[in-house]
Amino acid sequence: MRNFRTLEVWKKGMEILKLTYAVTNELPEKEMFGLVSQMNRAAVSISSNVAEGASRSSQKDFRRFLEIALGSCFERETQLIAARELNLLSSNACSELLGAIDEEQKMLIAFMKKLN
Repeated sequence: MRNFRTLEVWKKGMEILKLTYAVTNELPEKEMFGLVSQMNRAAVSISSNVAEGASRSSQKDFRRFLEIALGSCFERETQLIAARELNLLSSNACSELLGAIDEEQKMLIAFMKKLN
């Protein structure tokens, strides 16, 4: 069992969570139960799955949860691109978050390779 709070990949996930909530506050209220809800859930899922995986006793189980976190990253990226394409968010509002998501994806992939 690992202390998930010390993992950089978990910390980056928490950064994405904070940035996501800041960005979703800018979205129209009509999206509250649509895109906003989806974006927030995907952001929470990233660091949550890293934490849950860290509790597992085998590397294989931990890796599986990292894969789920990676899937949530790609989901989150897609939602952000969709919000931008629908002109719900400006490119400027998306750029910092897209950069953090890209970095998290690379970190998760590298960490999974290390666990193999």
